[in-house]
Order: sequence, then C-alpha cells, then structure tokens
Amino acid sequence: MADTKYIFVTGGVSSSLGKGIIAASLAKLLQARGYKVTIQKLDPYINIDPGTLNPYEHGECFVTEDGAETDLDLGHYERFLNVNTSQANNVTTGKIYQSVIDKERRGDFLGKTVQVIPHITNEIKERIQILGQDNTYDIVITEIGGTVGDIESLPYIEAVRQLKWELGEHNALVIHLTLIPYLSAAKELKTKPTQHSVKTLMESGISPEILVCRTEHQINDDIRNKLALFCNVKKEAVIQSIDAESIYDVPNLMAEEGLDTIALKKLNLKDDVVPNLEKWNFFVNKLKNATEELSIGLVGKYVDLQDSYKSILESFIHAGAYNDVKVNVVWINSEEEDHNETIFHKLDGLLVAPGFGERGVEGKIAAVEYARTHKVPFLGICLGLQMAVIEFSRNVLKLAEADSEEMNAGTPHPVIGLMEDQKDLKQMGGTMRLGAWDCELQSNSKLAEIYGKTKISERHRHRYEVNNNYVADLEKHGMLCTGRNPQTGLVETIELENHPWFVGVQFHPEYKSTVATPHPLFLGFIEASKKFYQNR
Repeated sequence: MADTKYIFVTGGVSSSLGKGIIAASLAKLLQARGYKVTIQKLDPYINIDPGTLNPYEHGECFVTEDGAETDLDLGHYERFLNVNTSQANNVTTGKIYQSVIDKERRGDFLGKTVQVIPHITNEIKERIQILGQDNTYDIVITEIGGTVGDIESLPYIEAVRQLKWELGEHNALVIHLTLIPYLSAAKELKTKPTQHSVKTLMESGISPEILVCRTEHQINDDIRNKLALFCNVKKEAVIQSIDAESIYDVPNLMAEEGLDTIALKKLNLKDDVVPNLEKWNFFVNKLKNATEELSIGLVGKYVDLQDSYKSILESFIHAGAYNDVKVNVVWINSEEEDHNETIFHKLDGLLVAPGFGERGVEGKIAAVEYARTHKVPFLGICLGLQMAVIEFSRNVLKLAEADSEEMNAGTPHPVIGLMEDQKDLKQMGGTMRLGAWDCELQSNSKLAEIYGKTKISERHRHRYEVNNNYVADLEKHGMLCTGRNPQTGLVETIELENHPWFVGVQFHPEYKSTVATPHPLFLGFIEASKKFYQNR
C-alpha cells in the first residue's frame, strides 16, 4: 500500500484547455480539506527547461525558490496553494534523456541496451515519485503536458500506465481533460472528439476514472450519460468545466461539480471534511466587487503574447482586489516608441517589465523618463530597474552615453555591467543568478516601509547588475540604492528621493505573489496608483 496517492491529469482534443488550472483547483480543494498536496508538471519538449526559450514560444519562464527555470503552470500552482515548488516539480523530456544518457556513459546499466522501455519510463516514474518519497505530501498531482496522441507524450503515458499498475488499486487515478465543442450551425454540443480522445488514451492502456469537460455551454444529463457509456466512466465522474469569468472561480465551480469528492472516493480517502475556502472566497468577493478602475501601463517587447508576463498580470489581480480596484492593463510595445507619449498621460501607473537584449530598450527608457518627470507611480522589475538607472544616468547625471554592457559592450559609462562570475560562461541555460537571494534594506527607506522589515528574500533571474562604481554619483543626485545583497554587496533596489512612488528592483517580486499573500511591492504600487488616480 502506497503512503502517498497520485493523481495524473492528461489532456485531449486540443491544447490550452487549462490542465494547469484544473490541477491547481483540485489541489486547492483537497488542501482546503486538510490534505497536504503538491503538483508537478511533466513537459514533453526536449529542451532541458524553458530558460532559453523565447517567451513567444512558451510564455513566461517561472523561477522557483531553489533556482529552477520552469513552466508557467508552476506559477499557478504556487498562487493557488501558497506553497513553494522546486526543481522536482517540473520535469522535461530533455532532463529525462540527459539523466539516462549520463547514466549510460558512466556504465550504470552494466552493458544493457538502453531503450525507451524500461530505461526512459523508469526514469520518468522515479521523477514522478520523488515528491512522494518522504511522506511530506498525502497527494501528488502530476500534470502531463501536451495532448494525448502526441508522439512526444507516449513515454509519459506509458510510465503512468506502469505506475498505476505498480501502485495498486485506490492509489492512483487519471483525470482526462477534454473539449466538448459547440457547433453553432447544429446548435448542439458534440461528444465525438472526447470519445476519440478517450479511445486514444485507452489504446495506450489507460482508462481514465474522471472526465473533465471544457465547454462553453451547460452539459445536460443526456450528454453526461452518453459520455459515461462510451468512455467507461461513472456518470458522476463526468465533470463540467464551463468557461469562467476568472481562473479564481474555478475551484468553486469544481467543488459544485464534486471533482474533489469523486477523486477522494476513487483514492479511498476520507471525505468527511467540508473544504474551508473562507480566505479564498474573501479574495474572490473583493475581486468581483472592486469599486474603482485603474489603468496601469505595462511596457515590454513581448506584449503580443500576454502569457509572457503571466505572473505580473496575476500579481496585479491580487493587489488590485486587496486595494478594492480593478486593474486594467494597458499594453505598451517598447519597440513602438512613437505612440507611447500619447498613451502615458492616460495612465495611473507605469511598470517596465523584465526582458533580455537590446530590442525595445529605448522605448523602456522613454517610459521611465515620463514616469520620473511626471511623478507617475513607477515600478521597474529586473531590466526595468536597469532601464531606470540608465535613464537617470543619461538625463540627470548627464552621462549621455551611459548604457548597459548587455546592449553596448563598448559604452564609456557601463552603469549596468556583467557580473564577474558570468564573464567566462559558455553555456546559456541555467547559468544566470537564479532563485532566492537575500536583500538587506535601509531602515529609513521606502522599500523597508513597503515590506515592513529590512531583511527580505526574493527570486532572481538575470546576468547583469548595477555597476557599484556609479552608486555614489547616483545617490548624490537623488537615486538611492536602498537594498543590497549582504554577501555580494550588489544593488538590489533603487528608489527616488523626490518622487511619490518610484521603485526599481533587480529581483522578480511577481514570482512570490499569491492569492493568500499578495506581494507587498504590488500592493504598494497599486495603492500609490490609486492615490494618483484620485488626485488627478
């Protein structure tokens, strides 16, 4: 008998149906009943991690406390559960094959022919069970990326088949998320795509215990009975997942459908505690009943794909709800400088987003200048802080050619420079300053006031830093470097003396904002933007 129970979430018919949100919602309901739950993501691509992927390819790269560059779904997991994830929570085909090949080169397989079965599938099974080995969690939910039938997903599906058999009855179950499309010409929902998807899954030896059906229209009893009959599931295990106003509505919708109840029944676990969603619903109610609306400009170069800034957008939602405002994000492409000036004057706050490379830099610097000179609340994150330092150096310190070595290696005034331990690196993946680093804030600073303390820890993802040779001059003219890493002495935060709210941070606060604990920087930024709006 296994001590830890396992739930696998697969997807069919189409990608982007929301496996991550369903997994996180189920986890939230189980957690609200008192179970200890974590979620992991298995990604079938051959990249080691999404760290070197263009955001247009994969959306945001989410960073964990221990420095793993991971899939953005891990951000959903943390925001819903308010529990940190780690390296073990995201596994890719690249990691699996790298590990197996390394073992083969060391001779670990004693001359055996290395094959997908058993060696690749054994590696996958080991990675799935890592989180359950020390009994920290009662339930591990594993989301399998991609769509059933994809060639690259087959080893994962086979590993799940084997693991279900090995773990035994009531210790593992499969939830299959699928699509019930609505044909407007026929004015009816169609179940055939789901039937084919389940058939494909069954051809791999897995019969799902629960179907979660994404739909734009209510599913009636006739459809539930039909799906139950043709997909070998109980009628009560056909769960409707109708389009929701917000992802934060989904846990309640899944509770109404009984997803957690049927999962506990299948796993032979106690179902005698009503989920305690009091804090969750307090947030949802505030979100739905905001009394004012703010326009916040988000300046970046990946604005055509909003998932590139997913954690920032969710942080706005968290902070907005607790400030009783709805945040309307105004997308500003930093590569299109001409129209930005006409947009800026309509905004209640400006955020300059993270990024890499020289594209769109001048647009970001122009946004910083507007926020500084027009006293608009400003938050610069990672590259956003660096752009603030460059703008200030050019326009206040009068160093016209001030720049970052990332954008201009030959600049005479490298106010942003490459860290010493980065200069000789040849590999790009996983080599930045990553994960949680300490920061000590000056006791009389705005940042210390925002956090309510002077010792903080935040997550990083960058190579370049503020050049300490220019700090004295910056501070002399009013840009205060109020936060530093105690081990390296590197600048972590900046703020302006003569500005109502102008803050730049080298780290990524958006990674740590959750429903239960909105990040203080976003709370402060939205509060300042609300005041700016009210005082217009």
